[in-house]
Amino acid sequence: MMRIDLSKPAKKFILRLTEKEQKRVLNAIYKLPAGNVIPLKGRNGEFRLRLGDWRVVFEYRERDFIFVVGIDNRGDAYK
Repeated sequence: MMRIDLSKPAKKFILRLTEKEQKRVLNAIYKLPAGNVIPLKGRNGEFRLRLGDWRVVFEYRERDFIFVVGIDNRGDAYK
C-alpha cells in the first residue's frame, strides 16, 4: 500500500472545494498511481494525474511513498 502525503498548498486547495469535490479529489489521490498519470517533461521525477479540469502534480519520494506537490486548475498547475 502506498503512503501518500500532501503539501500545504495541496491541502489548502482541497479545503476550498465543496464537500463533493473534496471526496472526488481525495478518492483519486488515494488510488494513485492508478488513473490518467503521465510523467512531466522537463520536471525530473514529477508526474501528473488528470482529474477533469484539475491537475494533481506528485512525485515518488521512496518506493512506496507519494508526495503530492500541488493541485490546481489545468493552466496554472505547471507554473
